[in-house]
Amino acid sequence: MQGPPGRLGGFWPEDLRGRAFWVVLGCLVCQMGLGYGYVFGPLAKDLLDEFGWTRAEYSAARIPQLAVMAAASPLLGILTVRFGARPILIASTALLGVAFAGVSGITSLWQLYALIMLQGLVVTGLGDISVGQVVARWATRSRGLALGIVYTGSNLGGSLLTRLAAWLADHESWRAAFAILGIGGVAVMLPCAAWLVSDRPPRAEAHPAVVPGELPGPVDHELDLRAALRTRSFWILTGSLFAFFFYFVGMLEHLVLFLTDEGMPRDEATAYFSNAILLGIASKVGFGWVADRIPHRAAMLLDYGLLTLSSLLLLALPDRAFVIPFILTYGIATAARDVVTPLMIVECFGVRHLAAIYGAIMLALFPGGGFGPLFAATVHDRTGSYDAAFAVFAGMNLVAFTSLFLLRREGARALELR
Repeated sequence: MQGPPGRLGGFWPEDLRGRAFWVVLGCLVCQMGLGYGYVFGPLAKDLLDEFGWTRAEYSAARIPQLAVMAAASPLLGILTVRFGARPILIASTALLGVAFAGVSGITSLWQLYALIMLQGLVVTGLGDISVGQVVARWATRSRGLALGIVYTGSNLGGSLLTRLAAWLADHESWRAAFAILGIGGVAVMLPCAAWLVSDRPPRAEAHPAVVPGELPGPVDHELDLRAALRTRSFWILTGSLFAFFFYFVGMLEHLVLFLTDEGMPRDEATAYFSNAILLGIASKVGFGWVADRIPHRAAMLLDYGLLTLSSLLLLALPDRAFVIPFILTYGIATAARDVVTPLMIVECFGVRHLAAIYGAIMLALFPGGGFGPLFAATVHDRTGSYDAAFAVFAGMNLVAFTSLFLLRREGARALELR
């Protein structure tokens, strides 16, 4: 297969042409599966009204889901390094459709919890770890751009799915929304996982591992997971990811509820939410392009700086003057995190063990993403307001941003200590 077709080849990076183009496209479509996680926010009111659950009970479903995702991430990283990402992507796309469509038939809270846990497991297989390993091997000079393009899949999927889910719920029912989206997703993603994704480029298409965003100098020592665990950079990245997920997933769960509590119509609140997700498309591509041209730590600091700013703007809501600035900074920063994190892992530890190290760092997903929305829900249930929760979000983001100044190239340091 040749690609990209037509006029794209005139400006498309050389190391992303030919077979690499189709691999990137296949990975992008698989990443759209992550967009299913965004649907539960816009449909929350429908489920809460029908079943009478509290917001804390509904949000607590994220805890077992993210526990499964976090526990599966290190194993997934090891399996990806050993067996490749393609079989994992094929199995995950098929199971995701089954799990999502299954929500349409639930009658109790435990069933929702069970299906959300299954979704968490299979979404992990479609996530940044497996896809990131594939793209990092196929792209070298344009690694940041390639990761940015591929990771837009979750934003593209999330933006389309949230709007479609709300429309289906209004015109049919929330049960129809889950069933239709689940079946449709398999029909789109499974062929791409099976026919387009390839784990390793042939030697004829391999390119020198020169990444302009990295500092010049001798080739760094590649650290495996065991060696990475003994470095401060590993724990800084883990801590910053905990703070990120605490805030990010908390707002995914509660942004639409917060805005509707303040009197905004659901379709308008959902549109803001959807636009924040949609911004990720430009954000990931833009940050990927920039990260290929500046040091990766600088790109990560820029991202977390915007993330901190978004949480400070959140404190000013629901003032209408701050809604759009919040959506812009939140949408850009949360999306760009997907790009800068694997790039920074490569910067610190090398590319060979990216999936295994990223999988271990993703253990932060459970406590961060699980307790962030539950914390916000509990604060609201007890006080009738999200104010205290939003203040905690801002403080944690500020601490995470500050810690990133201590990151360093651990592979280079390991060579110096020999």
